[in-house]
Amino acid sequence: MENKYETLQKIINEARQIVVFTGAGISVPSGIPDFRSANGIYNQKTKCQASPEEIISHTFFENYTEEFYEFYKDKMCYPKAQPNAAHKYFADLEKKGKNVIVVTQNIDGLHQKAGSKIVYELHGTIHQNFCTRCGRLFGLDYVMNSKGVPHCDKCGGIVKPNVVLYEESLDEDIISRSINAIMTCDVMIVIGTSLKVYPAAGFIRYFKGRYLVVINKESTSYDNMCDLVFNEDVINVVKSLKL
Repeated sequence: MENKYETLQKIINEARQIVVFTGAGISVPSGIPDFRSANGIYNQKTKCQASPEEIISHTFFENYTEEFYEFYKDKMCYPKAQPNAAHKYFADLEKKGKNVIVVTQNIDGLHQKAGSKIVYELHGTIHQNFCTRCGRLFGLDYVMNSKGVPHCDKCGGIVKPNVVLYEESLDEDIISRSINAIMTCDVMIVIGTSLKVYPAAGFIRYFKGRYLVVINKESTSYDNMCDLVFNEDVINVVKSLKL
């Protein structure tokens, strides 16, 4: 009788199209904290009276831009982080010819850095920033190397990260592409997410395929809907898999 790692291997081997739906947990082995664990971003001390959730909101960005950037640069950006075995496994699976689409709640860009070609970033990316006045684009280095609030070197406008803050809407095109991928895939593998952040967590309800797999250290409210559940570190799981 095959174990669940062998079952997952078989599911991946036979898959026609795989959607990998990832949250912060997949990047923890790369040194990026998640949000809700004991050492997560939401449990970090801040230098002002506001909580982390308040700080990464649109209202706080507008009203306290300097304090926003102080927290953002220190707690949200990890420019030296490198893809781990999980990012690399799914990128390599794509390179081997498997149809793999990544839908991620992460803003760290590690899927692309690992080599994944089709990545839908639901919450944007730290690697793209724009001037709120003229629209000029800037990379992460520009923001990280700026003292205090980064300003456009052309018009002087405030530069904002292209990440979705609380109170902001997700990009409609990214939503459409993500839902379409989920609706048309036969295998969906959910990794490193508590499935508590909406609307992203609700996207799983669009899955109509054959196999739904969850890999997350903690149990989720969707576990009873899944064909396979791994309540463990994703690195342990991918190390048991072959390309």
